[in-house]
Amino acid sequence: MPHLRSLPAEPVMRDLYLAYPATCKPLGEFTEATMRGPSPFTQGQRELIAAYVSGLNACTYCHTTHAAVAAACGIEPDLVKALVADIESAPIEARMKPILSYARKLTQSPARMTAADAAAVYDAGWNDDALYSTVLVTALFNFYNRLVDGVGLSLVQGYPAEAGKRLATQGYDVFAQMVKTA
Repeated sequence: MPHLRSLPAEPVMRDLYLAYPATCKPLGEFTEATMRGPSPFTQGQRELIAAYVSGLNACTYCHTTHAAVAAACGIEPDLVKALVADIESAPIEARMKPILSYARKLTQSPARMTAADAAAVYDAGWNDDALYSTVLVTALFNFYNRLVDGVGLSLVQGYPAEAGKRLATQGYDVFAQMVKTA
């Protein structure tokens, strides 16, 4: 049930974007750049970070949706669950573990970030662009998790799979998509 009275009974992200275009249009453009623009990470890896952060925050809407986007990008569906349970035992390449550990700490205790946390990312062979991309995706999905839960978006039956395919192929700029279909 939505917390905003102006939204429909079972609102999804598109409903929020359409209700608040002045703020959501630039948010969609920023999300498009963050999740699909230039990055050392693949689109699937960024979706994995997004789903992981959302799982840590217990944001069912974003966690489920972005796990579906990650799956549409070729990420094994059970990997996100394994990561939320325990990064160290999850079946993921070792190079991604410091990235996800950084995202976890930035999500759970941001004021405690240290140079040693960044050094672990660099020691795994990543550069500044990778660290910056990790911070962007992590910060963006901490924001989205609070936005989604704060306005009361609904996880409508079938929405994650539909959104997963759409976001993986068409991207995040809802307004650009509407122009294409008009």
